[in-house]
Amino acid sequence: MFSQVGQIMLYVNNQDEVVKFWTEKLGFTVIAEEDNGQMRWIEIAPNKDAETSIILHNKEFVAKMSPGLNLGTPSLMFFTENLEQLHSDLSNKNVTVGEIVNMPSGKVFNFADNEENYFAVMEKK
Repeated sequence: MFSQVGQIMLYVNNQDEVVKFWTEKLGFTVIAEEDNGQMRWIEIAPNKDAETSIILHNKEFVAKMSPGLNLGTPSLMFFTENLEQLHSDLSNKNVTVGEIVNMPSGKVFNFADNEENYFAVMEKK
């Protein structure tokens, strides 16, 4: 039986630029970084105590190691308690953000990283 989602793999073209985006613009924390000389990965999360983290992998390296693997961006939904403030903060940091939309489940907007991977944020109080 599963107990939680532990890690989400995100395959990116430029790990350094993407980790900079997530930490500097979104306020995530680098939890761990591993480089064994052949493969490098960086673990990030909203904070060090988060139950789920994102692992940034080099897309080109993973494609060579596992040619059949789907390297597309997962559809991720983040939660926030103050959607309007987050939307404003990201806009002020020149992050590409979509309009705030009222859905049956609550207010939502999307945002893109510097590689044009899109993610969503929902207000959850």
